[in-house]
Amino acid sequence: MQVSVEMDKCCGAGQCVLVAPEVFDQRDEDGVVIVLNAQPPAELHASVEEAVLVCPAAAITLS
Repeated sequence: MQVSVEMDKCCGAGQCVLVAPEVFDQRDEDGVVIVLNAQPPAELHASVEEAVLVCPAAAITLS
């Protein structure tokens, strides 16, 4: 699994951080997402997939 984020689409809602804090964080200045682990281990795949679904801006993609 490869996690990608379109930072210009991110609205800073932080839902991804709540669902998968091991993979996502937010910049302090504007709340835009930061990917902490672009290739998370298998045990985090379900939470990353949930983060994709709950992102209101559809800024997260998986490949």
